[in-house]
Amino acid sequence: MGDIETRCKEMFLKIASDNGFEIRVMEIMPDHVHAFITAHPKYAPGALVKKLKGQSGRWLFMEFPELAKRFRHGHIWNPSTYYGTVGDISRETVERYIQMQKDKE
Repeated sequence: MGDIETRCKEMFLKIASDNGFEIRVMEIMPDHVHAFITAHPKYAPGALVKKLKGQSGRWLFMEFPELAKRFRHGHIWNPSTYYGTVGDISRETVERYIQMQKDKE
């Protein structure tokens, strides 16, 4: 994944910065992304995910045209998502979980 993974992380961080939310921890996996996002409660989690997927998908296709051969329908990201909120567990627990995902590959 190399260059694409690096650029995807950079893109996600830029999108977050441009839109007023923060990605505290992120791991790019071969077929999904883990991200711990902090945002003002006025932002719905789904709206944040939509921004990340939409903008990064367009930018990745422009920067890496070879992706069009692999993703013929013009979508890098699967439409399904999972997101949850941190309540009873600590931020440190979530951050540690995400960081450990890369080790499980």
